[in-house]
Amino acid sequence: MAEPISQQCDGNCAHCASASTCDDPQNTQKKTGPPERVEMAVKHVILVLSGKGGVGKTTVAANLAMMLSNHGYNTGLADLDITGPNIPKMMGIEEKRLTSYDGKKIEPVRITGTLGVVSMAFLLPEKSTPVIWRGPMKMTAIRQFLEDVNWGDLDYLVVDLPPGTGDEALTIAQLAPNIDGAVIVTTPQEVAILDSSKAVRFVQQIGLKVLGIIENMSGMFCPHCGEEIDLFGVGGGEKAAEELGVPYLGRIPMDPAMRKAGDEGRPFIIRNPDADPDSPTWKAVDEVLENLLAEIKEQ
Repeated sequence: MAEPISQQCDGNCAHCASASTCDDPQNTQKKTGPPERVEMAVKHVILVLSGKGGVGKTTVAANLAMMLSNHGYNTGLADLDITGPNIPKMMGIEEKRLTSYDGKKIEPVRITGTLGVVSMAFLLPEKSTPVIWRGPMKMTAIRQFLEDVNWGDLDYLVVDLPPGTGDEALTIAQLAPNIDGAVIVTTPQEVAILDSSKAVRFVQQIGLKVLGIIENMSGMFCPHCGEEIDLFGVGGGEKAAEELGVPYLGRIPMDPAMRKAGDEGRPFIIRNPDADPDSPTWKAVDEVLENLLAEIKEQ
C-alpha cells in the first residue's frame, strides 16, 4: 500500500483521489461529483456498522459471513476498519498475508471454499503496527479492496466498518454496487442507543436501507444457576428500532464462551463440540442471523 498523504493537503484535491502523496498542496484541481461505482460480480452487499465502538460489530460481521458460507453462498468478508482491523484475529488467520498470482489482482485469504477475507491487517509488518492515514488514503485502500481483489462471483459481500459515520462508511456507500443495506449493532444502555440512532439516521440519509438493529450484550445467563442478569440492561435496541421504524433482528446475551471463541479465532456460530448443546447464546446468535438473512431476502 502507499504512504500517507502530505500533511499540507486537506485531502480534497484531484491528485489525492488516486495517489498516496500530494503534489498539489494548494488544491488547484478540485474533485467534482461523487466517485464512480466499482464494477464487481456481487449480488448482495451488506454493511455492518455501529454508532460507537465496543458493541460487538466485528463479531456480528464475522459470524454473519461464516453463516452465509455455511449455507453454501459464495461470500466475501471485507474488513474496512482500516486503522483497527480485527477480522483476521476473530477468524483465526492473523498470520496470513495477501498474495497475487498474476501481479494484477490480489487474492483474498481463503477460510473455506466459499469464504474469502481481505483486511489491512494482512499488509502490516507487525500486529502492533499502527495505520496512520487520513481520509483520502483510506478511500484509495477501500477502492482497491473492492476492484483489485480477485473475489470471483460473489453471492454476498459482508463489509465490517469502523464505528461511527465517517470516511469509510461514506466511501463504501458510494463505491460498492448492489448494496442491500446496513445492519446496526448496539448494546442496550442509553449511551449506545444514542449513537446507534445516529447510525440509523446516517444510513437513511445516504439513501440506503436499514436492514435492522441487533441488540448485543443484552443480559447474561449465569453459568451456575441459569438466571438472567441484566448487566447493561435489556430492550434498548428493540425500543430504538420501534421508535425509528426499522426492523428489530433480536438480542444476543453476553457470554464468556463468545468472548473465548473470538480470542481463539473461531466464529461463535461454529459449534464447539465441547460446548453446551442447549446454549441459549448460540440459539440467540443463530436466530438473529437467520432473521437478518430473511430480511435481506425480502429486498
